Amino acid sequence: MLEAVLVDDEKKALQSLSWELTNFSKEIHVKASFTDPFEALEYLEKHSPDCLFLDIEMPKMDGFQFIQKITKRDFPVVITTAYNQYAIQALKKEALDYLLKPIDGDDLKETISKIKKYQARNLSTDKLEKLLLNFNNNPVHKKITVNTDGKLIFLTADEILYAESDGNYSTLYLKDGQRIVLTKKLKEVNLLLPSDIFYRIHNSYIINLSKIKEFIKTDGYVVLVSGHKIPVSRQKKSDFLDML
Repeated sequence: MLEAVLVDDEKKALQSLSWELTNFSKEIHVKASFTDPFEALEYLEKHSPDCLFLDIEMPKMDGFQFIQKITKRDFPVVITTAYNQYAIQALKKEALDYLLKPIDGDDLKETISKIKKYQARNLSTDKLEKLLLNFNNNPVHKKITVNTDGKLIFLTADEILYAESDGNYSTLYLKDGQRIVLTKKLKEVNLLLPSDIFYRIHNSYIINLSKIKEFIKTDGYVVLVSGHKIPVSRQKKSDFLDML
């Protein structure tokens, strides 16, 4: 059963849409309905429905402004309006579908079909992600998991040469020459990396200890097998020597 939230400033329009949803499909349950968009936004802060049916023409806040104010949108939006000139704009706002009032029963069935496909696709993605994470967390085949650009990347410790800080971002340098930029501070990256293999040698660098080729004590830097020269901070030098 799909749970729907309805938002329309006209009470009769809400009642009509609720009736149509109930009568045209046994697969949708109207969880909540609102004539006040601000109350609807408050509700959506705490609840995540399976779909949202949203009117465009509302006096306090139009539907497009409403969409922009939703802080956590992991559900499809269906635009409902009496004015067909909003169709292209609705699609640009990433609405799943567009229904013209008065709503036609066949159009509504088609929209519900799209909602079901959307939910099935997202459910499959979530399941796959959980499966991969559970598999990866097994000590037998554990890898380092990084999340970037909307994808999960699984790496072995041996693939990583070092990590470098860039303010609120960090970059992983791999032995094959690739670079992976993460929206994490270096201290957060440090928590992802096995402490028996990686060492924060400097405020701006974490190195893979197995990739050290030389330690130039006089100048205070290490040379990795890749040829990269990484500075050793004065504060870390003593601890680093103890580790070696």
